[in-house]
Amino acid sequence: MDNTTMPTKLLENTDLDKTTHNQGHHPDKALVASAAGGDKDAFEQLYRIHVGRVYAVALRITADKLRAEEMTQATFVQAWKSLKGFRGESKFSSWLHRICVNTILAEQRARRQRTARITTTDDLSKVDFGREDGKPHLRLDLEQAIAQLPDGPRTVFVLYHLEGHKHAEIATLMGISENTSKVQLHRARKTLRELLRS
Repeated sequence: MDNTTMPTKLLENTDLDKTTHNQGHHPDKALVASAAGGDKDAFEQLYRIHVGRVYAVALRITADKLRAEEMTQATFVQAWKSLKGFRGESKFSSWLHRICVNTILAEQRARRQRTARITTTDDLSKVDFGREDGKPHLRLDLEQAIAQLPDGPRTVFVLYHLEGHKHAEIATLMGISENTSKVQLHRARKTLRELLRS
């Protein structure tokens, strides 16, 4: 069986907002072994177990539902192609998470190369949060503020605060120094404070 062609029916699922991530224990090891041998049904089960978590990470980093869906699908396509190389030294979910982050970072680099427009924190002063009643909506405001951060600071903020990574891990994932990770996190926090005060 060709292990480079991802099961077609998985690519048809675009209703990722409604997919839930089951927090229970799953027999990932057996499913991974079967899927690595070309069992598309086993890979579909892995997809259904992990798609919610992958999509949540992608949405937080990209701050865009359509891009998050695209990056989620790209993550699983890459996972399907690379499954035979998974050695089980880490949990499957951790391996999948790394693929997701690396896929998004590669897409962001490619997108930056295609466009000359650079977003700076100065551009963020024009953000309209759409508060019609004048009352604070902290959770919504925070999500919107995170979405307005430039790619680098937003990615570091999500990986550090929402995904629980340390600066050394973030540096490895993003191909930056630990110091750059810390600077990006500081920039993200400062910008978020400014946005939430406005």
